[in-house]
Order: sequence, then C-alpha cells, then structure tokens
Amino acid sequence: MKALLRPTIVQRVVLALLMAFVLVWAAMLAYIYFEFRQALAVDQGLKRVGRALTSAMEEFDGDDAKARILIRATATEYKSLRLSGNPEGSLLLQLDRRGGGLLFSSPALGSQVLSGTALQVVTQPIDGKTYWVYRSEAGPWTLHLAEPEITGQWILERNARRVLPYLFLAFPIVLIPIWLAVRLGLRPLRQLADRIARRGAGDLSPLGIEPRHAELKPLVAALEDMLRQLRDQVARERAFVHDAAHEMRTPMAVIAAQAHALSGAANSEDRTRAQGHLERAIARASHLTQQLLELASLDEARQSPLQRMDVSQLTRQLLANAAPQAMALGIEVNLDAPDGLMAEIDAPAFQSILENLVNNAIRHARGATRMTVTLQRDEGGGLRLSVEDDGQGVPESERERIFERFHRGKDPDSPGTGLGLAIVRQAAARSGGRVTLTTGLDQQGAGFHLWLPARPR
Repeated sequence: MKALLRPTIVQRVVLALLMAFVLVWAAMLAYIYFEFRQALAVDQGLKRVGRALTSAMEEFDGDDAKARILIRATATEYKSLRLSGNPEGSLLLQLDRRGGGLLFSSPALGSQVLSGTALQVVTQPIDGKTYWVYRSEAGPWTLHLAEPEITGQWILERNARRVLPYLFLAFPIVLIPIWLAVRLGLRPLRQLADRIARRGAGDLSPLGIEPRHAELKPLVAALEDMLRQLRDQVARERAFVHDAAHEMRTPMAVIAAQAHALSGAANSEDRTRAQGHLERAIARASHLTQQLLELASLDEARQSPLQRMDVSQLTRQLLANAAPQAMALGIEVNLDAPDGLMAEIDAPAFQSILENLVNNAIRHARGATRMTVTLQRDEGGGLRLSVEDDGQGVPESERERIFERFHRGKDPDSPGTGLGLAIVRQAAARSGGRVTLTTGLDQQGAGFHLWLPARPR
C-alpha cells in the first residue's frame, strides 16, 4: 500500500491519462447532446416520416382504402424500426378523414385521440407519459404521428453507458505504450542518479557527463554549476582558514614575546614598555579576531531581517563615534545628507560598511585633512553612500586588489588587518549592492562609493 501511495512520475502519468479519458468522455457526451438538440431544432425524425407519408397519400385521389393500407403498413414496418433513438414499435399513427371519422389508430392509443398544430411538433400526455405529436394534412385526410419524448437527461444517461465500455477498452491500449515510454524515458535519469550516488562524499569534481537527451542537459548543467559553487566555497573557506591562521600567528608571537619580556623585565621602565607593547598586541589580536568573525558571518550570506529606519540619523550616530579619533589626527569630518532618509536596509550590514569605510579613511589616508561622507537616494530608489578623503590615495596598481582579504598594500607597516574593505565588499554583495573605488576630494585621495538597491535582496 505504501508503494502504491508513494508519489511517482508513472503514477502521475496514469492519473493524467485517466483524467484525459474522463474529459474525452465528457466532451463526447456534450457533443452528442449538442447534436441531439441541433437535430430537434433543424429537422426532427418525426417530421420527416410525416412528410413522406403525406406526400404518398396525396397521390391516392381520396381513396380511403389505399390511405389506410399505407398507414397500416407503416405501423407494421416501424414495429421493428427505431425512430429518434426510441425503442422499436414506439411510433404511433392515427389517420382520420376530415368530417368522415377515424380510419386507422395504433392499438397502443386505445381510445386516445391525438391532436396538435399542423406541421409542428407539440407534446401531449398519453397514458401518463409525454409524447411528441406531429400533425399533417394530405387531401381529405389528417395524419397524426407520435413518439415518446426524448429528454436531454435520457440522451446523456443512455450515451454515457454506451460510450463508457469503449473508453475502458481503449484505456489499457493507450496506457501501456505511454507507461513504457515514461519508463524508458526515465532510464537516462536513473543512470545519472546512479553515477552521482557512486561518487565519494567529498568528491566535488565535475561530473564530466555530456547527456545526449535535451531534457537532461539543463539538469546536468545545474549540477555542474552547483558543484563549481561548492568547490569555490570550499576553496574560499580553506584559503580563509589558512590566511586567518597566518595572520593570527604574528600577534600571538608578539604577545608571547612581550609576555616573556614583561616577566623578565629588570626594572619598572622595561616593565612599563613591555606592558604597553603587550596591550597593543592584545588589542590588535582582538581586533583581528572580531573582523574574522564579522567576515565569517557575512560569508554565510544569511541576511538579517530588513528594518525600515532613518539612514541619515544612523549615519550621523556612526560618524559621531568616529569623530574624536579623526579630530585627534587633524581630519575634518563632513556629512552631506538629507535631514531624514527612510529606507529598508540590512542594518548590521550597512553599519559594518560605514564603520569600515570611515575607519579605513582615518587609518590609511595619510596626509588627509578632510573626509566627506555623502548619503543620498538615486532615481531608482536605491541608496548611494560615498566616503572620500584628500589623502595620498590608492595607487592604480593596488586598486584591483584593495578589496581582497588580508591585503594591506605594499607598506608592511600599514596598520590594520587587511580585512576592512573585504568586509565592505562582502556586506554590500549580501545586500545586492556594489562598492567601487575612485579618486577622492579635489581629484586626490580615495573615494569609496556604495550603491544599495531600493529593497536589498
């Protein structure tokens, strides 16, 4: 039972085929019913028989005997013939001479007298059952023909029973080739699944499959793309771990050396100097660890819930925190932003971007005297943030690598960890934005320009 209830493609094909047969059955019944109604509206069988008998009696020159023989012969003939789908023998006839009495009446009528409108089909109850009655006149005679009324419901019920056996017979004949086609058509997919299942758990190498079937090509292409992304992700993680271990080794070595120097200091002056070096090494290690954690969290690409907030106010608060350090270095900080700018943003990512750009300008913009932060909304509703300074700037040869992890330029004594701008790029990418580097204020220094879409993804 579980196997039967388990969803499969073959099961869906069978159900779809069954539904198609039901729809065909319904369409055939609708077509038969439409044809029936059309026949009634155009030329009913009862009318055709009446016209034929009337035309024949017009040649009898008023001979009652001939007319009676013709009608009796017709009644006898229709005991074994069907009319309008009714059973054999259901046609009733009645012939009378105008002003001369009844000449013939079907025994089933008994004493019932048929009546109607000339050349039209009307209904009349006979023995509790509704009949169609047609009246025509030929010479001195009046002819009435009657047959049981056929309703639309009777047509549908009768033909539903007639059509259904043919559909039951056709269903397995159609199902078997379709089932074989589906089963054989899925064989390449099963072969692909078996080939993937035989691979090792850590095997991320390309599949190396060139499928012959057009339907499998998008699937294989998607799998190859997924494996490529996984290989890139694993390579990035390995490189990150390797670089992190390499970067952590230096401050750890400094901490160990200064701790050894502190323990072996001969006087208070040496002890104070060693303690200062130790504290700075610990601070650098702490800062590096914090940035590594921040970069790792951004690499997970799990965006924080969007928050609707005043971006201008958030920018002012962050600049206020950085202003004392900038003023101590003689850097004037300016903000060009509207009084209020509401937007839906990933607040932690935006805060990380702005803090790292501002800190980067303060720490690395040698000779800078001004730093300008510009915030505005573009025509498409996105946000544009620029952090520019008038320092020495970034050489053209370094601009391609400035956003790489642990890259601190050609100056080995450059402060920082080389992760700030990498964090900026990763945070911008997580929000669907981008960051670029140009020259800064007065065509000198560095200018970092961030664009975020109207609704970060």
